[in-house]
Amino acid sequence: MSPGMGARATEVAAVLVRGGEIVGRFQSLMRSGAWVPPFIEQLTGISNAMLDRAPPARAVMHELLRFTRGTPLVAHNAAFDRGFWRAEAERAECEPDEAHRFACTLLLSRRLHPEAPNHRLGTLRAWHRLPESGRAHRALADAETTAHLFIRQQQDAAERFAEPLAGRGLGHELLVVLQKATRARLAERLQRHLSTTQAR
Repeated sequence: MSPGMGARATEVAAVLVRGGEIVGRFQSLMRSGAWVPPFIEQLTGISNAMLDRAPPARAVMHELLRFTRGTPLVAHNAAFDRGFWRAEAERAECEPDEAHRFACTLLLSRRLHPEAPNHRLGTLRAWHRLPESGRAHRALADAETTAHLFIRQQQDAAERFAEPLAGRGLGHELLVVLQKATRARLAERLQRHLSTTQAR
């Protein structure tokens, strides 16, 4: 199931996070021409009738891009979300935003917490005792859970790497660096990145 196979988005959501807190929310169904099979309706609660009444995908994507303008992005299994994000934005003829670089809470979980039972979003919400955000597999609930997970990962990584960071914040860019490193070389990869950026 991917844009390359003709799949389309049915719902989008984003939450804005500042200072470790959710400060804004955007959610909308979108009429993209997608057909919802019965098992997906049962999983998500989204029906074809709901999509028939939804705003056009083009209008939704333009509003979403305005909402997220200038901000880096986070998703759980970001490669999947990024594919749909880019495909729908391109269909809607939205201008690309250079700030939209994805961090992936799935990759970060595998590196920071290999001891977790598994790295599915629902499992991690329960394992970290994160707040309940609503029905799983709905866009806003999943976005809020991902935001809470990312905030927790920032806190855990900042504590774990307090010495090399030396009071420096662990922002989005550094977490993108960590998600690409192997578990055994996280500290080394972080130190190398810090040395490189300080030398500039």
